[in-house]
Amino acid sequence: MAKTIMVVDDSASFRSVVGIALKGAGYDVIEACDGRDALAKLNGTKIHLIVSDVNMPNMDGITLVGEIKKLPNYRFTPILMLTTESQPEKKEAARAAGAKAWLVKPFQPPMLLDAVSKLVLP
Repeated sequence: MAKTIMVVDDSASFRSVVGIALKGAGYDVIEACDGRDALAKLNGTKIHLIVSDVNMPNMDGITLVGEIKKLPNYRFTPILMLTTESQPEKKEAARAAGAKAWLVKPFQPPMLLDAVSKLVLP
C-alpha cells in the first residue's frame, strides 16, 4: 500500500511540482493550501510525512508544526519544511516546534525524494 504524504503550500503550482515528484516515486499525495486547510484535512487518516512551506496566509508553517504536534494521531508524524527561507532563527523555531528537516527552494526532485525516503514513517 502506498504511503501518504501531505504537501502544504500556498502556491498551487508548487504543490503540483512536489506532488508530481512524490507520485512518480509511488506516494499518495494530499494537498493543502495553508496551515488551516492542512489541519482541517488531518481527520484521522494515516499520514506518513508532512511537507510544509513556512510563509503562508492564514497559518504559517511553523505555527502549523506546533498545532500538528498537539494532535494525538499526528504527534509523531515527521514534518519536512520546504521553503525559500534559510535563516538560522527560522530553522531553529521550526525545529523547536517539532519539524524534523529543512529543505530550501528551489530544490531538485532527487534531493526531495532522498529526504522523504529518510523521514517517511514505516
